Amino acid sequence: MKNIVLIGMPGCGKSTLGRCLAERLGRDFIDADPEIEKDAGKTIPELFAISEDCFRRQETLTTKRLATLQNKVLAMGGGVVLRQENISSLKENGLVIFLDRSPEDIIGDVDTKTRPLLAAGRQRIYDLYAQREALYRAAADVTVRNKGSLRDVLAALAEAAKKAEL
Repeated sequence: MKNIVLIGMPGCGKSTLGRCLAERLGRDFIDADPEIEKDAGKTIPELFAISEDCFRRQETLTTKRLATLQNKVLAMGGGVVLRQENISSLKENGLVIFLDRSPEDIIGDVDTKTRPLLAAGRQRIYDLYAQREALYRAAADVTVRNKGSLRDVLAALAEAAKKAEL
């Protein structure tokens, strides 16, 4: 069975909903960020301190590795869509779901100080959404809106995920 790959903005719920979805479907959950850190032997802030390109190179290497797995729920980093090779790798064995959450809802939930790309503050979330929304939509096989209760969004994700089991 194909992987279920969650993409979207930082703070859109990929990790939280991905864990719930994996449990509901009896699949393993893998969050890409800790995998990147494990593969690099450095934290994400350390990689960004070298350069964003350094981080993106490692992200691509880890993405290619994760894309070869089967029957997983993968929560990818928010910028995975910045390199088409990442999306191509993920689509080879995965159903890509864009978890779309409004910048307003993200701002209400996310501590921007703990996320390197959001450390510049709340406006950065709006800027990133404007820059990436079209990339997320183009990369996605399915879009699920993260609005409403956790239960409702999880049900919509589970329905979308059925396509990965075909």
